Amino acid sequence: MNKALRQKKIRELVENNDVSGQQELLGMLEKEGFPVAQATLSRDFADLGIVRNRTADGGYRLSAPEETQEDILRGLVGMEVLSVTANETSIIINTLPGRAHGVGSFLDRINSPEILGTIAGDDTVLVIPASIRKILSVKSYIQKILSQP
Repeated sequence: MNKALRQKKIRELVENNDVSGQQELLGMLEKEGFPVAQATLSRDFADLGIVRNRTADGGYRLSAPEETQEDILRGLVGMEVLSVTANETSIIINTLPGRAHGVGSFLDRINSPEILGTIAGDDTVLVIPASIRKILSVKSYIQKILSQP
C-alpha cells in the first residue's frame, strides 16, 4: 500500500467525520480497504500532525492541521514517483509516463543546495547532486520529501 495514498485517506476521514480516536479510525480505514497496524497509524498521525482534541461536550475528536499548497503538491508529486535509485555519480527518479517534468520541476523549486539541477524526460528524471560524496544523503532526502520508501 502506498504511504501517500494511505495518508490522504486518513486526512480525508479525519476531516469529514467526527472521529474520536485511533481505534475508531482503524475500523474506518479497514472498511475503506486500508488495513493499517496501530503503530503505522501512530507514525502517520505524527507525519500529518493529527491530534486528539477535547470537544465542548467532553468527548474527543481527531483533527488535522490545514494542508498547505506545498503539502498538496508534494503529495501529488509523490504519487507520480515509481522509484528513486542512484549510482556513484547521479540519481535517477522513475515516474509514471508523462510525469517526469512535474517531478523535476518540483525538485528544482525546492532550491536545495545539495542538488545542482534536474533533467527530465517522459518518465525519468536525472538528478545531478552538488557533490558525488553526498549521493546517498541526497537520495534519502529526495525519498523523504516525496514520501517514497
